Amino acid sequence: MFPTGDPSSDPTQPAALDGVPLSELLERARLAQQQARLDDGVVLADAIWDRADAEGFINEQAEAGKLRSFFRLRLGDLPGMLDVGERALRLMRPLGASPAMCELLRWMSLAACELGAYEQGLACAHEALKLAGELGDVRLHAVALNGLGACFERMGDPWQAERLMSEAAGLLRTNATPFERVVTLTNLCTVAIGAYHLQRDGAAPEQATRTLERALELAREARPHSLQLGDRYGIALTASNFGEVLLLMGRLDEAEPLLIEARDECERAGFRLLDWRLRCMLAELQLARGQATAAWQQLQALREETEHLAPGGTPSALNAPTLPIASTASTASTAPASPALKDVPLFLRVRLHQASYRAAKALALLGPSLFHLEQARTLERRRAVSQLMAQSQYFVSRMEAEFAADPASLAARDAAEFKDPLTGLGNRRCLEARLPPLLRTAEQEDRPLTVALIDADGLRNINERHGNDIGDRVLQELAELLRENTRGSDLLLRWSGEEFLVVFPDTIADRGFEVCERIRASVSVHPWHELAPGLDVTLSMGLASAPPYATDLLIARANAAVERAKHLGRNRVALA
Repeated sequence: MFPTGDPSSDPTQPAALDGVPLSELLERARLAQQQARLDDGVVLADAIWDRADAEGFINEQAEAGKLRSFFRLRLGDLPGMLDVGERALRLMRPLGASPAMCELLRWMSLAACELGAYEQGLACAHEALKLAGELGDVRLHAVALNGLGACFERMGDPWQAERLMSEAAGLLRTNATPFERVVTLTNLCTVAIGAYHLQRDGAAPEQATRTLERALELAREARPHSLQLGDRYGIALTASNFGEVLLLMGRLDEAEPLLIEARDECERAGFRLLDWRLRCMLAELQLARGQATAAWQQLQALREETEHLAPGGTPSALNAPTLPIASTASTASTAPASPALKDVPLFLRVRLHQASYRAAKALALLGPSLFHLEQARTLERRRAVSQLMAQSQYFVSRMEAEFAADPASLAARDAAEFKDPLTGLGNRRCLEARLPPLLRTAEQEDRPLTVALIDADGLRNINERHGNDIGDRVLQELAELLRENTRGSDLLLRWSGEEFLVVFPDTIADRGFEVCERIRASVSVHPWHELAPGLDVTLSMGLASAPPYATDLLIARANAAVERAKHLGRNRVALA
């Protein structure tokens, strides 16, 4: 931080900014963004906005608008962020589609959904996705899909969220930068945590443990990418997710240092909302250790801090009675109604009440425990209604758009988008659309699922020796052999130039192995010499079975099995 004694010595104070060129001010603001100097950055960005507005520099003002939104988002001022973000969008839209506008829209979608404004969040996420498509940038498209998925996660639909995020991961595969990996893995981890809570408290408690194990894999994988990226918020967020999963697993000694590390980083940088979430988790950790008094005190302090955000200065009902029931029976019933804490995300308000209820119950504070239980349930009902309304509006809008399109052209477009033109099998877009639902069904209903990755040995040599036309014919006949040796319910795809992927629903690994052996044998005896003299084709095949229930993780295991099959001499099937 800069010194604060003499305003003229502080380069973020208005007096020190007079006469400084806009380009230099923007450079200072960008540096503040990189270094997570949020208080300095918001002062700079606001000053640039006002100066650029007065002097008519539209592009500089638009950039300042994005920076103003960023700093407010990180500081946890979500309503303020949405306000300045909307002003920035009014400047940016006439300038045309841009990566900066896509990013701003994604931030706004997250902020809106955190506050329960799901329709606004969906609108921003869809606009970001549309712009990414216009720009033709695969990375932007993948990140925008993650943003849309995050909206669905906040709307209480982690399965739709996972489908979108898995599709985003499929767009990048091996080309993702650390930023896209952190975004995707962190979002998928958050989705898995949300699904765990729904399964544990709902109709599928037997699935909850596996979902939490998947969340742990994702959190562990995201951590090194965030450290490589070096973004302080990303480092704190991945540490908090990692710690939260370990906390839910009861691995308290492993969770605590991660949560403390993340909380300390948030306190230093001023990441207010993430700091609140971490302090709530640390109180939950104390509860898990039987330290109910310490947890209650910590939650009381956190509630008092959030209470100051209540508009109008009315005492907040978050400051609930703290005395035993003998002294508080009448107090609890006359507690003031909680004002709308518009700065505090819904999920955090629910979590605070839930943790406070558990702490009060452990301390035999009947009045406070009843109060917090009722508050949590009221907020959950309110959130559920908002979620259902937003989902209903989303699906109605989607159906209206589809009915407005010509059905014949829509069907033709879908067929073209999901098929490989050479072999007629499904392509990667088909996989991204169809595999996540199959994995969800397998996980939720505890049904087996096996994936086979199939590599045509030496296809490059075949192309070089016999020509590309023969190589194409080989791929077409391999596709036909796959059709002949699989079921109609199996998912057949061309994965890459010389690789195929087969998904066997309701199939254990041993049965999948038998089918792959049949396919391999059929290929070995096929009359390839009829295509070209001396032509021979063999397959190296790798199998992997769920769990894991994440597309990337499952295919990575199948790929490792293919590599082992090649290492053992090719023309064979290997199990992961």
